[in-house]
Amino acid sequence: MSATVIWSEDFLSYRWADTHPMNPVRLALTMSLARSLGILEGIDPQPPCAIDDDVLKVVHSADYIDAVRAVGSGTASLSGPLLERLFGLGDADNPVFDGMHEAARLLVGGTVAAARAVASGSVDRAVNIGGGMHHAMRSRAAGFCIYNDCAVAIHWLLENGFDRIAYIDIDAHHGDGVQAAFVNDPRVLTVSVHQHPATLWPGTGWPTEVGNDDAAGSAVNLALMPDTPDRLWLRAFHAVVPSVIAEFRPQILISQCGADSHRADPLTDLALTVDGQRAAMIAMREMADRYCDGRWIAVGGGGYGVVNVVPRSWSHLIGVALDREVEVTRAIDRSWCETAEQVAATVYSDYSQPPVGVMGDGGDTDFVAWDGDTGQSPPEGISPSAQRQTDRAILATRRAVYPLHGLDPEDPRD
Repeated sequence: MSATVIWSEDFLSYRWADTHPMNPVRLALTMSLARSLGILEGIDPQPPCAIDDDVLKVVHSADYIDAVRAVGSGTASLSGPLLERLFGLGDADNPVFDGMHEAARLLVGGTVAAARAVASGSVDRAVNIGGGMHHAMRSRAAGFCIYNDCAVAIHWLLENGFDRIAYIDIDAHHGDGVQAAFVNDPRVLTVSVHQHPATLWPGTGWPTEVGNDDAAGSAVNLALMPDTPDRLWLRAFHAVVPSVIAEFRPQILISQCGADSHRADPLTDLALTVDGQRAAMIAMREMADRYCDGRWIAVGGGGYGVVNVVPRSWSHLIGVALDREVEVTRAIDRSWCETAEQVAATVYSDYSQPPVGVMGDGGDTDFVAWDGDTGQSPPEGISPSAQRQTDRAILATRRAVYPLHGLDPEDPRD
């Protein structure tokens, strides 16, 4: 398969505030790590597309776009509580910064460039680690996201010859903005595997959220409890996602690969390792190969372990997309670790963790497939209660959405 990487140093201008958890240094460290590993050898990254307001308006309201531009240029007539209440701008999550319209628009241009490259047939796969801003709503910033690049790219694909698009979101947070954009559209299947909404913002993504009216079944939500480790997360993923993708038979697959499902992420409570995240990426690539003639767009998303998690996870993502997988036992070049430590000390005055020197965490990805037996004994190392919680989540999702696809929620062969 042919593949490309979308990248611009200007992605680093998407910077909320010095103390904000989403620091663009995570992107710079990812690209430098991928280069040091040889993943990008011979690859000439493509730049993002230059897009205008009309491209954004397929998802976002004109008033909202105008407000983002105005506050980012210092010409807004709104400020304080009114700005926050109307557009979600100016709070601790989404503080105003100079040039925010241009910075956010560039991330969208990156994912649109990925969509155009794959749709044209010039490549089969495209990666934009700067994308994945899945929380942005039509007229509101949310969860560190200003413009929803995923939704804009999906709309572009719908307008350019595609009518069955699958979106899989493995960020720890529910992919609420993308679901909201297509909850009434049967042409788009949104699948989100996330931490249970009773335990994590934004509080949505319940199994009963399945899509509206003629689009019933187009939203699939698999909500997992805190501390879910690799083996149970992968058990749940494989018990739900492949079968709905197989039934939907998309023409193209888009994956949001937020790295905040990692056990060391400071804002979430799942317990995946980089090894488990890599296994999920490979599974999504294989689904794209099987059902979409290889057409796969992968974007970044959340992830706030900016030195020890995101660079490793997304270097794996780039490697998986380019068919240049890096083994989890691969050592990381010492010079990269030293540079990363210096960068971290510059960005975080209280940073004390040295960079991990290997591409994996020693995670166990050898999951036991769900077989429909709610009394199935767990393998060694997995507690019975944790497996019961995971299996309940599997069944809740399957019972809510499988009948809408003509599938049997109790039959593991579906």
